[in-house]
Amino acid sequence: MKKQISPVHFVLGLCTIMSCSATVLAIDLDETTRTIPLDSSGSTVILTPEQVKRGKRLFNASCGQCHVGGVTKTNPNLGLEPDALSLATPPRDNINALIDYLKNPTSYDGSESIAELHPSTKSADIFPKMRSLSDEDLFAISGHILLQPKLGGEKWGGGKIYY
Repeated sequence: MKKQISPVHFVLGLCTIMSCSATVLAIDLDETTRTIPLDSSGSTVILTPEQVKRGKRLFNASCGQCHVGGVTKTNPNLGLEPDALSLATPPRDNINALIDYLKNPTSYDGSESIAELHPSTKSADIFPKMRSLSDEDLFAISGHILLQPKLGGEKWGGGKIYY
């Protein structure tokens, strides 16, 4: 006797299979994809698969509440997409610049500190999630932010037109 599968279970199973096949694992990313700008001089770094996984985990735990999909919930006009990062003052489009920002955040025009508004290691007393983040953790989070446009294209930071 054949066991009948309900249409609901079939669709749920199909969705599970499809989402698993669509997931990109860090180990599946080639070195070209994992190559990220390190500094403003044009130097690059190749993230290890472990840094990719760690960056995603730490970003989701520490930043994801306000930056789901690279969007900034408090200012939807300003996301974490490459254009927005490169047009900030100073530009935040490389690992070292993002680490600096995560330690000492400034307004988009760079004119004032926003450490009391944006989580940072400088304001870890206000934002407890930042207390335990090491420089290695900040490196991984920054790598995650810069890697996402390569994986999700314009959806990363694209705002409500995608989410």
